[in-house]
Amino acid sequence: MSGNVLGISRIKEILPYRYPMLLLDRARKESDTRYVGLKNLSFNELVFQGHFPAHAIFPGVMQVEAMEQLAELAVREQLDPSGTKDVYIKYIKGVKFRKPNFPGDRMKIEAEIEKIENGEAHLKCLTRNVLGVTCEAEKMILAVREKIITPEKMPELYTDLDKNETIAMDINKVMELTPHRFPFLLVDYVKSVEGSRVVAVKNLTGSEPFFQGYTPDYPVLPGAVQSEIIAQAGGVYMLSRPEHKGKTPIFMSIQEAEFFHPIIPGDQLVCEVDIPPGKSRFGRGEGVIKVEGKIMSRTAMTFAIIET
Repeated sequence: MSGNVLGISRIKEILPYRYPMLLLDRARKESDTRYVGLKNLSFNELVFQGHFPAHAIFPGVMQVEAMEQLAELAVREQLDPSGTKDVYIKYIKGVKFRKPNFPGDRMKIEAEIEKIENGEAHLKCLTRNVLGVTCEAEKMILAVREKIITPEKMPELYTDLDKNETIAMDINKVMELTPHRFPFLLVDYVKSVEGSRVVAVKNLTGSEPFFQGYTPDYPVLPGAVQSEIIAQAGGVYMLSRPEHKGKTPIFMSIQEAEFFHPIIPGDQLVCEVDIPPGKSRFGRGEGVIKVEGKIMSRTAMTFAIIET
């Protein structure tokens, strides 16, 4: 397809993403190793209603997801020629969120293939707008795995991690602290806060918007959204400090993140984050997402707390 522009219809034939999670409007193969894509950002998009209602900004992790989709467009035929498997982010490193994207911006996505071997594709990716680079990923590794057609079992219900009268924060308290709102508020409650460690919970249900548009015939939680859940848990913890009341958490970077197992509707995500003491405006720490004690993903991150 060298030199040819792919429109939305052709992109949808190749990629299994739909509204509201399809983040490419057009794409083009510029060489065997370089691909570019376009995503126009409109205030009418659902994500802007929750990030943030008073100051709409395109989430950094959605830029990472746009990179993944362009990268997948570039390598899907090599990784999954049969089109029957789940292509996913296995690992990302050195993600920096450099400038914001706002409604009305036109976001260019770029992906450079470094190598494809042993069932994995290694790429460098970035996004930019008219002001320059907005996000870049030093390394992104895509891999393939079998689809989980039928869950192994019913989850264990009503453990000590379920919501009860002893939790540290319910959803109303969470909403008092963070400016995130539907459909981008991804913490249901905070189980506990002990020192620098916070434990938050997100109960996944199949009716959530990202499941409608992210591989809709195979609902699975995007890796980038998993990193956002970890960041939001850390942000709620930071905003619970009196000196940060009324401020806004901004994702600055992902040092690295690994995604080990697919997460599907019906899972209860237990997000454990540790943010050691540091500069008052910044939070730097690491978190994991567990399902029934099994580590599903890990993210090391940095974010800032700014005046609203």
